[in-house]
Amino acid sequence: MINVESYRQYCLSKPGVTESCPFGPDTLVFKVMDKMFALTSLVTFEFINLKCDPERAQELRDQHEAIRPGYHMNKQHWNSVYVDGTLSDQLIYELIDHSYELIVDSLPKKLKVELEEIRNAQE
Repeated sequence: MINVESYRQYCLSKPGVTESCPFGPDTLVFKVMDKMFALTSLVTFEFINLKCDPERAQELRDQHEAIRPGYHMNKQHWNSVYVDGTLSDQLIYELIDHSYELIVDSLPKKLKVELEEIRNAQE
């Protein structure tokens, strides 16, 4: 089952990702090119807030009890994905990927070029 350290390592393995605690020492935030794509509580690690395509967000909520509207987030665009063992790690990682890619796709061209340079340097 996913834990806070495996979640952290997975997020940090993605190109252009940084971690910080802008909302206080208890909330770990991951950003790609300074745009947030994932956050969680370091105290409880009960759920991960992830950006999601609005249509898919609703479908996921309908299919999985452990996926709910984003806590303290725009509920149309964010889901809270509970890490209570009812979802497969594979699905959780897929949702992290989806959140990351949504942000990357929305980046201005200049930042996309910078991110591509980071990707190339990591290979």
